[in-house]
Amino acid sequence: MMNAMTARPSPPDQMRLPLQRDLPEGAEGFVVSDSNRAAQEALAEWPDLIGGVLALYGPEGAGKSRLAQVWAERVGAVALHGAEAALIDPLELEGRPVLLDRACDVDDETLFHLFNLAQAPGGALLLAAREPPSAWKTDLPDLRSRLDAVRTVAVEAPDDAVLAAMLEARFAERGIRPARDVVPYLLRRIDRSAAAAADVVERLDALHRPVTRALARAVVEGGEESGELFGD
Repeated sequence: MMNAMTARPSPPDQMRLPLQRDLPEGAEGFVVSDSNRAAQEALAEWPDLIGGVLALYGPEGAGKSRLAQVWAERVGAVALHGAEAALIDPLELEGRPVLLDRACDVDDETLFHLFNLAQAPGGALLLAAREPPSAWKTDLPDLRSRLDAVRTVAVEAPDDAVLAAMLEARFAERGIRPARDVVPYLLRRIDRSAAAAADVVERLDALHRPVTRALARAVVEGGEESGELFGD
């Protein structure tokens, strides 16, 4: 009978249980780098006594929504998403900061009311979209002038630091400890977006095998189909 000194460790290819845990909430899980630093700094002290309107814009998966969520939690803003903003009674938002994600999906009348509310004491409006407000279409001349005057801050596509953090967070969410060279390998081969990071981790997890560079290559480059799954 083996004792604790002679017992062998579990084989490395032991199947993992389907384990998930919540991601860290708030700013603690957000990585600041050159791709998002300007936006993070702009939101750090905003809204000040002036309030008003600020817009974050950038490509899909750049982290705009996450940055905006962190801001909303800090200031206690009402979070609205796209066209659902039209369902909210504007009077319920008076005197409160508002986050409007997918802001370019909102109809002109609703957006115009939100701009007006942002000028009231205690009000502020943070917009998040892929394009800057100056590129949005509107049929209201008064809204056009306001959109053109909005202070805007760009959020760039994730750089290596941010994309690595996204991958590590997705692995941690699923209870996966990838080999040390997996994340650097993926950084060079997947699209630079949160969606791409989530997708590749989901595909790796579905194989129920230790996440090595060879497995990552099989998923990204189709090595499994060409007999390369266990090569490197």
